[in-house]
Amino acid sequence: MLSHSFFATILLSLFRLSISKPEFVTTPPLPILPLPSYSQLKWQQREIIMFLHFGVNTFTDTERGTGKENPAIFNPTGLNAAQWVDTAVEAGVSLVILTAKHHDGFCLWPSKYTDHSVIGSPWENGHGDVIQMLVEAAKPRGIDVGLYLSPWDRHDRRYGHDKEYNEFYLAQLQELLSNYGSVREIWFDGAKGTDAPNMSYYFSDWFSMVNELQSSINIFSDAGPNIRWVGNENGFAGKTCWSTINRSSLSIGNASIEDYLSTGDPKGTDWLPAECDVSIQTGWFWHKSESPKKLSKLLEIYYKSVGRNCLLLLNVPPNTTGLISGYDVQRLREFTTAIDTIFGTNLAEKWYVKSSSQRGGKGGGFGPENVLDSDHLWTYWAPRDDQDEDDYWIEFKGIDDGARFNVVRIQEAIGLGQRIKRHEIYVDGDRVASGTTVGYKRLHRLKMGVVHGHSVRIRITESRGVPLVSSVGLHFDPFWHPRGQ
Repeated sequence: MLSHSFFATILLSLFRLSISKPEFVTTPPLPILPLPSYSQLKWQQREIIMFLHFGVNTFTDTERGTGKENPAIFNPTGLNAAQWVDTAVEAGVSLVILTAKHHDGFCLWPSKYTDHSVIGSPWENGHGDVIQMLVEAAKPRGIDVGLYLSPWDRHDRRYGHDKEYNEFYLAQLQELLSNYGSVREIWFDGAKGTDAPNMSYYFSDWFSMVNELQSSINIFSDAGPNIRWVGNENGFAGKTCWSTINRSSLSIGNASIEDYLSTGDPKGTDWLPAECDVSIQTGWFWHKSESPKKLSKLLEIYYKSVGRNCLLLLNVPPNTTGLISGYDVQRLREFTTAIDTIFGTNLAEKWYVKSSSQRGGKGGGFGPENVLDSDHLWTYWAPRDDQDEDDYWIEFKGIDDGARFNVVRIQEAIGLGQRIKRHEIYVDGDRVASGTTVGYKRLHRLKMGVVHGHSVRIRITESRGVPLVSSVGLHFDPFWHPRGQ
């Protein structure tokens, strides 16, 4: 028989359990709207994607076709889409966008709505389909595909007749988005011919059709709705670059808003991150007389695009054989190697880190140590809500003899909104850099060159709500040589 003392012990234990307080994890701060969608976040993390300008212009050595080219001129005797995909994979690129139709109207697929296409080409005896070849090469390698369907068509007789042409355009758009599997980005611009300057493009109809056919796609244009143009073709964003903007202030093909596109808007009601498009050569299509940009130029573009909260769309055009030229492949390989060399090591990884405050106190899950982990998006340092808002800081103390570096990387937890308006960087007490926005990624190449630092402090001096810093890195760029060094 069980004793009374045994029951008493059990009852006392149950009583203690009933009055003990559970330990709750500190909740994240409220987001600051607007926020990115899942597909926009995935797009941003790609950092670099590839454009493939290919068509009759490749064979006529021009940038803009007339629309009167004979389709028979298109004859890439060695076309190998797998080589394009291999080039992308080697460069760490996960998305390639192909010019399905450029302004000349020539279609790289056998469209039912025109004979101005590969149907009239001797390539594959008129039975070829460049888009299908690309899709088949890309899928097993895990590479996503995007398409550009030029609104301006210099060949089709319906161009200039609003209703007729928009019906034709929508029919081709439906072909592309119904017959080639998942398309991750569709690229639109507002280019128009001088012969029909009043031609109307039914963008709202087009965008509705796109979303009906492909639910996870990102639509690019000057005005989004998912990705905006940066406002130039140099590959550069503004020194201030918000992912937020007011779509109601945008219109496709309006050159007067280029500065607004480049900088965005801290009061913007729409999440519309910028894409920087630029070619590895001077022109967009391949030309025998052109050579790729120097490595130093490509790195400058990287710092001023990816390093300013944007995505870089780098054009690498196939040649008349149907291959990406060896010298372009080699330059792209050098570019990729350089980026890996610079950012493959975070010199602050083992440094001691502290901050002005942290949400929930020590152990609350929002400590400064989060900026040194491998998650650059969903773990982050968050200061207290009640901290003096003009003096948020996070500081790194070096071990042993410190480190030599010339690049500072800062990233925000943009999944909860873009917040930082102004920041400063100090090395051993001296201010070495300052800037405005951060966003997904901000890269500072130090103007004074390499510094040998023992402590680095990043101050957030102005922010929309509490700043949320997801990652910080100190890096050494051996390719960066400021004047005078």
